[in-house]
Amino acid sequence: MAAQHLNQTHLHSVSKIGIIGAGISGIAAAKQLSGHSPVVFEATDSIGGVWKHCSYNSTKLQTPRCDFEFSDYPWSERDNANFPSHVEVLDYLHGYATHFDLLKLIKFGSRVVEIRYVGDDSTSTESSENSKSGEYGNLLAGHPVWEVGVQSSNHPDSTIEWYGFEFIVVCIGKYGDIPRIPSFPRNKGQEVFKGKVMHSMDYSKLDQEAARELVKGKKVAVMGYKKSAIDLALECAEANQGPDGQPCTMVVRTLHWTVPSYWIWGLPFFLFYSTRSSQFLHERPNQSFLKALFCLFSSPMRKAVSKFIESYLLWKLPLVKYGLKPEHPFLEDYASCQMAILPENFFPEADKGNIRFKRASKWWFWNGGIEFEDNTRLEADVVLLATGYEGKKKLQSVLPEPFRSLMLDSSGTMPLYRGTIHPLIPNMAFVGFIESVSNLHTAELRCKWLSRVVDKEFKLPTVKEMLDQISREMEVMKRTTRFYKRHCISTFSINHSDEICEEMGWKSWRKSNWFSEAFSPYNSRDYNEERGLNFLAPQN
Repeated sequence: MAAQHLNQTHLHSVSKIGIIGAGISGIAAAKQLSGHSPVVFEATDSIGGVWKHCSYNSTKLQTPRCDFEFSDYPWSERDNANFPSHVEVLDYLHGYATHFDLLKLIKFGSRVVEIRYVGDDSTSTESSENSKSGEYGNLLAGHPVWEVGVQSSNHPDSTIEWYGFEFIVVCIGKYGDIPRIPSFPRNKGQEVFKGKVMHSMDYSKLDQEAARELVKGKKVAVMGYKKSAIDLALECAEANQGPDGQPCTMVVRTLHWTVPSYWIWGLPFFLFYSTRSSQFLHERPNQSFLKALFCLFSSPMRKAVSKFIESYLLWKLPLVKYGLKPEHPFLEDYASCQMAILPENFFPEADKGNIRFKRASKWWFWNGGIEFEDNTRLEADVVLLATGYEGKKKLQSVLPEPFRSLMLDSSGTMPLYRGTIHPLIPNMAFVGFIESVSNLHTAELRCKWLSRVVDKEFKLPTVKEMLDQISREMEVMKRTTRFYKRHCISTFSINHSDEICEEMGWKSWRKSNWFSEAFSPYNSRDYNEERGLNFLAPQN
C-alpha cells in the first residue's frame, strides 16, 4: 500500500531535516536545529508528548523546577519548592516553544506511518564487519536518504504524503502510544472478566469527572507499583472517601524504593548522587586504571550511602508494615531511573484502609476479578493496568529492514552513541531513548551536540569506536544494577556530559569555583554556552 501511495503522490522536499515527535526531545531538537528550518511531525494537536497525553489529573513533576528547565529559558518561579503539576509543565513547554518561535516548524495532526531508506551504498551502514570499522559519514548527505510517509491523524484513511530528508531525528520516546498488555493463559484473559479493564494510557485521556466516575464506589485493582500506578491508586482512594467508598488494591510484582522528598536525614538528596564528588565514587566508562582501582576500593562507601538512604526511608515510610521493602539496594533503583517521589498523602490513605497491597508475581482474570498463583482471589469491578509501554515496538513499527533488525543489540537495548547516534543506522538520530534523572537536561545537551555534528564542527568517531564506547557504557550499567535494560546513566551523568562537552570543544568543568564544582549539583543552566571555567577537567 505504501508503494502505491508513493507512485501516486508527489515527494515533498521542504527541508533537509525531519523531526518526528514534538515532546520535550522534539522541541529541544527543533530549537537546536532551527537554523536548518526542520519540519517537525507531531501526530497529535499539541506539543508536550507524555505530559499532554499520558498524565493524570494528579501527575506532578518528579524533580524541582531548577532540574527541569532549558538552559536559556528559566521557570518564572524556579525557586518554588513545590513540584509543578503536569499543567504547569505544559505551560512551561508552550512558553519555550512560543518564545523561540518553534510552533511554525511543527505540522500537527501528522502521524508518521512508514519510513523508507533511499540512500546509496556509500551512505548505508549495514551490519557487516567492514562497516563496523568504517566511517559513519556526514549527517547531511547532500541528497535525500530517507522518505517519510505521513498521514493525517484525524483522517486515517487519507492518502499518505511522502517527504524526503537527508537526516531524521526520531523523538517519539519510550512511553505512550502502544500500551504493554500482559499475556494470559487461555480462558483467563480479560474477556472472561465481567468488569472494566483499562490501561493507564486510556485512563489518562479521561477528564477529571469521567476518571472519578470510573472508580467511585468501585472495587479497583491497580496492576503495578511504579509512579503511574502510585498516582492511580491515590486518585482511586481520593474518589472513594466516606462510608460508601471502596478500597483500591495495588497488585505488586516487583518492589521499588520510593522517596517522600528530596531530603534524607536533613541532608539534600543531591549530595548523594548529583554532584561531581559523589559521582566520583561510581564506575564510569573510559576511566583510568587508578580510577578503576579507586572504584573497587570505594565499593563499601557506595553501599554505605545506599544503606544510609534506605535507613531513612524505612524510618520515614511504613514499608515493612505493608510488605513493601525491596530486597535490592536503593542504588540499583537510582541507577535505573526508577526512583519515584511519593505523593504526600499516599501512605495516610493506606493507613485509613483506602489503599491495600497484594504481592504477586503471576495473576490472571476470573469473571469476578483477579486470581493469583497462590489460589487466592481479589474481587474487582475495575482493573487498571499500569503495566508500561512498548516503546521499542513503536519505533520498530515505522523503521524499514534491515534497520529494524539492527535497532536493538543482543541485550535488547538500543546502542546509541552519546545517547543519540545509532552507529549502524545512517543519517538518523534518536533523542529521548536513554534516560537520566533529568531527561529534559540530557535531551537539550544531546541536541546541542547533535546540531554541531550536523554543522560539521567536529567529526564522529568510526562506527567501531562508537560501538566500543556504547559497549563500555552498557558494561558499567550491568555492573551497577540488575535493571540495566532501563538504559539509564544517572550514576555517571556528569561524566556523560563532560565527554559531550569535550567533543564540542567546550570546557567540561562548568562551575565558577572549585568548591561548587565538587559539591554543587549540575543542571541545565551549567550548560549554557557562556558558562565554564578557563580550564578543562583533568582526564581520569
